[in-house]
Amino acid sequence: MTAPVFVVEPGALGPDRITLSGPEGRHAVSVRRLRAGEEIVLTDGLGRGAYGTVAAVDGKDTLEVAVAEVREEPEPRPRITVVQALPKGDRGELAVETMTEVGVDAVVPWAAARCITQWKGERGAKSLAKWRSTAREAAKQARRLRFPEVGDLLTTRQLAGLLSGAAFAAVLHEEGSEPLATAPLPPEGDIVLVVGPEGGVSPEELDAFAAAGAKPYRLGASVLRTSTAGVAATALLLGRTGRWG
Repeated sequence: MTAPVFVVEPGALGPDRITLSGPEGRHAVSVRRLRAGEEIVLTDGLGRGAYGTVAAVDGKDTLEVAVAEVREEPEPRPRITVVQALPKGDRGELAVETMTEVGVDAVVPWAAARCITQWKGERGAKSLAKWRSTAREAAKQARRLRFPEVGDLLTTRQLAGLLSGAAFAAVLHEEGSEPLATAPLPPEGDIVLVVGPEGGVSPEELDAFAAAGAKPYRLGASVLRTSTAGVAATALLLGRTGRWG
């Protein structure tokens, strides 16, 4: 089994000993029950990781890590962002979790016209916090050094602006005339995929996205749920771009 991953603040990773405390330290000591001599990985979630062993345990929430190696994970090329329309119930967290495990670089929630779920006020803030917490925990579980970003909720107009600046932008749509599997992809820059809600992307939204340079593409013969389409598309692109190899 690979060593468990815990998160530290940016700038805390050094070449010698590192103290892990607070909630992460408590989880390592009291939940995972790590002991001296066991392997451990510390990361800032920004691509930097310290690999070492537990040197000492202090109380219920603090341990010392003897660092053997510090690694830097390069920026992904190209970068894959999935714009996820808000699904019903907890399927949004499921989508974020599985996309993170697969290797997505960023997730952006989108308030599509046909979304049943609405993020407003305090409820919206809590829902966004859940998505970000889900991404963080899934990244740790997947042993990632670079965690995906979860952006703020976008309107359709704001999303059109994001799409216009992408190196490649696509709307996943069952009626797309071209398959995503054969779309020309850039070697660098941002790839942005739009996943619509259960009710589908409206004609007005498709027009706005087309004007921003995002064409509709299909994944396959079957119609995927909104919470699984982004996972399938991310996996496809990771293979096509050589990031999975």
